[in-house]
Amino acid sequence: MCGFVGYIHGSTAWNHQTVIEGMMNRIVHRGPDSGGMFSDDKVTLGFRRLSIIDLSDNGKQPMYSADGNLVLVFNGEIFNFQELREDLKQKGHVFHSKTDSEVLIYGYKEYGYDFVKQLRGMFAFAIWDKVNDTMFIARDGFGIKPLYYTTNTTDGSLLFGSEIKSFLAHPAFIKEVNKDALRPYLTLQYSSMGETFFKGVHKLKPAHYMVLKGNDIHTVEYWDKKFHAENGTLESYVEEIKATMADSVRAHKISDVKTGAFLSGGVDSSLITALMKPEKSFSVGFSEYEKMFNETNQAADLSEILGIENVRKYISPEEAFHALPTIQYHMDEPQSNPSSVPLYFLAELAKKDVTVVLSGEGADEIFGGYSWYEPSKKMETYEKVPYSLRKGIGKLAHKLPRNTLTTFLVKGGQKVEERFIGQAIVWDEEEAVDILKPAYKNGPDIRSITKPIYDEVKDQDDVTKMQYLDLNLWMPGDILLKADKMSMAHSLELRVPFLDKEVMELAKRIPSDYRVNEIDTKYVLRRAAADVLPEEWAKRPKLGFPTPIRHWLREEEFYNEVRKAFASDYAAEFFDTDKLVQILDDNYTKKLDYGRQIWTAYIFLVWYKRFFIDETPLSAEAFVA
Repeated sequence: MCGFVGYIHGSTAWNHQTVIEGMMNRIVHRGPDSGGMFSDDKVTLGFRRLSIIDLSDNGKQPMYSADGNLVLVFNGEIFNFQELREDLKQKGHVFHSKTDSEVLIYGYKEYGYDFVKQLRGMFAFAIWDKVNDTMFIARDGFGIKPLYYTTNTTDGSLLFGSEIKSFLAHPAFIKEVNKDALRPYLTLQYSSMGETFFKGVHKLKPAHYMVLKGNDIHTVEYWDKKFHAENGTLESYVEEIKATMADSVRAHKISDVKTGAFLSGGVDSSLITALMKPEKSFSVGFSEYEKMFNETNQAADLSEILGIENVRKYISPEEAFHALPTIQYHMDEPQSNPSSVPLYFLAELAKKDVTVVLSGEGADEIFGGYSWYEPSKKMETYEKVPYSLRKGIGKLAHKLPRNTLTTFLVKGGQKVEERFIGQAIVWDEEEAVDILKPAYKNGPDIRSITKPIYDEVKDQDDVTKMQYLDLNLWMPGDILLKADKMSMAHSLELRVPFLDKEVMELAKRIPSDYRVNEIDTKYVLRRAAADVLPEEWAKRPKLGFPTPIRHWLREEEFYNEVRKAFASDYAAEFFDTDKLVQILDDNYTKKLDYGRQIWTAYIFLVWYKRFFIDETPLSAEAFVA
């Protein structure tokens, strides 16, 4: 696990060593062990290394082909690199290290762009091909590792790298807020567009590669996550899951440094931990709220059963609030999922003992673990009413005051593409528009973001449609981004064995009623886990990563802190602050329960202040050659 930055030169003759060193320093947390750079008359690359496999100097980057014509910078791990290495050796390639990085160089040399289809792992990398004057950039199939790029520069430079904050150190980068990003963020709690909160900065989509040659940018999807259910038996899928997950955990354990596991009380991390059997597991809870927001007791109990030491920490409210600016700095974009807070402290805790952890992210998306996916008997009964009639009733109900009945009738009159926009629904879209200043009201509505994804699976059942949306929007935009950024903030490599290419290929074949049914969510996975875990853990319902933000916002100290931000001059650039403060006051006095909405607006302001008010501007003249 590492981090890289780079740029294709524009029209200005910068002192490239000074520029790239500044960019590398911004991401030193991703790779504190060493750094390296490459520069010629066309491109400049920088790399920060966190040594995991082959700790010798042979693993340093940038890494070069033997003839010097290919230059690589790579973030991540390739879990089938040993098999790929043997294939390439048989084809005559000579290796000078034991790293997975070198496999990328000679795999590209042997197979070209299509080599990325053979990779099993989590990765983002760039290869500069001097002979063909081409930059080849690729990202893993799930989006486990981040990759950003932009041409929003004063001199036409194209910047790319693992974190947006590295761009701030390039003197040509134009730092602007993307006004279209705020509206959908208020509803979804994360950056959901291809363009980020920084205007002109884009994410390379998961399972895509990009070829840059001259002024041409060519992007290709090389793998998809579409389900195509087969007619296997439940028992056969249970056995396949057990074997495939065991193999995935084995591959994800490969390391030359100490490894551990994140462990909550849920089935996903419990299964990973049981298959891995590390020396230590790690868990966090919240002091003052141990009874309500604490899974550490279940984690400790399972660790004892497995013969593993459980290391745990309780986070105080003061610690959490104090860390928010740092958390948002590492996130690069505003992200108000409350679980980012405990994850930040969990990574800090684990780093004291290990350099690599395995975690349970991804199981819910590929095996159907969210309560949203569960069939409702009431809704199933109501859906027997003709759709045209339900649609009309829903339109009428939408005009009435919101309550449990009218919400039910509105949803009953909608198809899944209309009613399901993903796991997080914070601000209602109409409320979000109402609270925003005019310049920020024009961002895309949520359905325009979800529609292209739903259009890819028009003929699938509703459960599969919802899973596919989450796999392509919620998971890379929220779950995996915070997993990467919060772990790398502490120079900790986080690996996710559920998000393995072979596991996904298996999940694609499993019928939806084995994934989710009237008995349980993740039904087939729980059946498989029951052969590995005690029954209590295999059947435990999903809790997520509960965080007591609603309680914090009703404590005077934290209420005052948020109120100060809401009443600030910079908040007035984005929000109708009178309305925002009134909502905060009504929540504080318990007239409203708007904790999540308040938190989401506040986190955006924390992010904005950190990047646009507290950040010291660069003097471009200091970087000219």
